[in-house]
Amino acid sequence: MTQDPANPFVFLVGAGPGSPGLLTVRGAEVLGRADLVLYDQLVPERLLDLAPAHAERICVRDLPGSHPDKYPHIHKKLIETASAGRTVVRLKGGDPLIFGRGGEEAEALRAAGLAYEIVPGITAALAAGAYLEIPLTHRMYASSIALVTGHELPNKPGNKLDWKALAAFPGTLAIYMGIARLPVIVGELLKYGKAPDTPAAIVERASLGEQRSVYATLGALEEARRHAGLEAPGLILIGETVAHRADHPWFEARPLFGHRVLVTRPTHQAGGMVRKLEHLGAVVSRMPAVEIRARADAAPIDRGLEQLRRGEWDWLVFTSANGVHALLRRLDALGRDLRDWGHVKLAAIGPKTADALREYRLRADLVPPASFSSEGLVEALKPHVAGQRVLLARANRGRELLRDELAKVATVDQIAVYDQVDVTAPSTTVLDALRRGEIRYITLPSSNIARGVINSFDETIRGRVERGEIHLVAISPETGNAIRELRLPVAAEAKIFTEDGLIQAVVELALAEGKR
Repeated sequence: MTQDPANPFVFLVGAGPGSPGLLTVRGAEVLGRADLVLYDQLVPERLLDLAPAHAERICVRDLPGSHPDKYPHIHKKLIETASAGRTVVRLKGGDPLIFGRGGEEAEALRAAGLAYEIVPGITAALAAGAYLEIPLTHRMYASSIALVTGHELPNKPGNKLDWKALAAFPGTLAIYMGIARLPVIVGELLKYGKAPDTPAAIVERASLGEQRSVYATLGALEEARRHAGLEAPGLILIGETVAHRADHPWFEARPLFGHRVLVTRPTHQAGGMVRKLEHLGAVVSRMPAVEIRARADAAPIDRGLEQLRRGEWDWLVFTSANGVHALLRRLDALGRDLRDWGHVKLAAIGPKTADALREYRLRADLVPPASFSSEGLVEALKPHVAGQRVLLARANRGRELLRDELAKVATVDQIAVYDQVDVTAPSTTVLDALRRGEIRYITLPSSNIARGVINSFDETIRGRVERGEIHLVAISPETGNAIRELRLPVAAEAKIFTEDGLIQAVVELALAEGKR
C-alpha cells in the first residue's frame, strides 16, 4: 500500500540518551498521537506517559526472539500496525540513525510502501559531553569528533573499522557499545600509534542521576574501568579534550545527584514532582499508594451543585486540587458553567489548590498565609465565616477537623466529590528495591498515602526504615504523626506543607547527611 507522505502512520523517534527532559518537542508531539508505542528497553518509561491513555505500549524486549532475531519482528509489528491505519511511534534510545538500526527500519517501511517520519534525538556522545562538561570539540585541542561503534557485525560486507586511521584521527573519538571489547579497542589504538597517555573517559548512563564516570589515560583505561565497576552500556571518550573537563560538572553538583527518591503521589499528579527531583539530580522511582476515582454515586454532588446554583452557600471550601477538578468536571457534565457560582466565595487549603482553581479562571478569596493544612485553613477561615454557610468539597475519607472546628462558628456541610482508593497491588519492582536498600528517601505527601505506603512494607523494609537506611519524609506534622502512629520514625518534615516544601525537606536531609 502507499500513503500520503505528508501524513505518515509511522514515526521513528529518538528518545535521547536517558533523561526524559531531553526528548525533543517534536518527539513529544507525535507521542501524543500514538496508537502504539514500540520502545527500546533503555528508553525511560516516564516518556510513555506522553502517549494517550488508549495507546498500546510494547517494549521490544517482549517481542519474540533473542536480541539478534528481534528485528524482523519489530519490522513486522511496525508494518502491520501502520497498514491497519494506526499511528505507530517507534521510540528509540539516542538518535534513530546513530547505531540504532533506524536505517534498517526505514528500509523495511519503504519496501512496504509506508510513509514515515524520522524525528532526531540527542545521541549519547553529545549528552556525555554536556553532562560531564567535556568539550567534545575545542578550538585549541580538537576540531572534529568521530562517532565509532565498538561492536561491529562480524559478517558485515564492505570495509570494517580502520583502527589505523582512527588512531591517527586528530579529534575526539566517541566509541559506542565498546565496554565489552575495551581491551581489544585499546589494543588496536595503541598498536597503530595512539599514545598510551592520551586522556580518556568512560561514562555510564549519561544524563541520569545514576551517571558514573571514570577518567584515565588510554593505556590504563581498562584497569580504571574494572576498579570503578563500570559496565555496559557505556560510552568511551578518547582525546585531548577529555583533559579539559570540569572538575565538578554542573549536573553532578546538583544537591540530589545520585540519591534515590520514591514518589508516592497518584500517577496523574506525580509528573511535576518527578521532574523537579530529576532536575535536582535524583534517581526517581514511582509507587502510587492511592488512586483518585470519580464517585460511583454522583447524586450528592449534584445536590450540592444545585444548592450552590440557588445561592444556599456563602463559602465553598476546597481541601485539594483533586476536589477542584472533580467538582468542576461534574459541573461541566451537567451542562452547567461557572455562572452558577457567581455569588459564592472560594477558599483553598494551599497554593496548589488555588492554582487548580486558576485553571478554570477562578481566584480563591482565601488561602492560608503560612500553614497549608486543615489547622491552618481553620485558623484563616474562622474570622470570615462566623454565622455563614460553608460547604466543604473533599475526598471520601480524611480527618473531620475542618468540619468540626468550623461548625463551632458556622453552618457547615460537606460532600465527597471524589474517592481515594488504596492501590491493592503496589509495584513489586519498587518493593524489591526497598528490600535491597536501593532507595534512600520516601516522600509522603499525605496521611492517607503514608498509611497506604507503610502498610505495603514487610519486615525487611520496616527494619531498614527503623535502622535509618531508608528515610521517610513527611509533608507536614499531621502526616508525620500518621507515620509515628504506625511505629516508624520520621526522618524529616517539610517546613512549608507543599510539594516544593517536601522536596526541599529531602534536599536538606541529603545535604545534612553529606556533611556527616
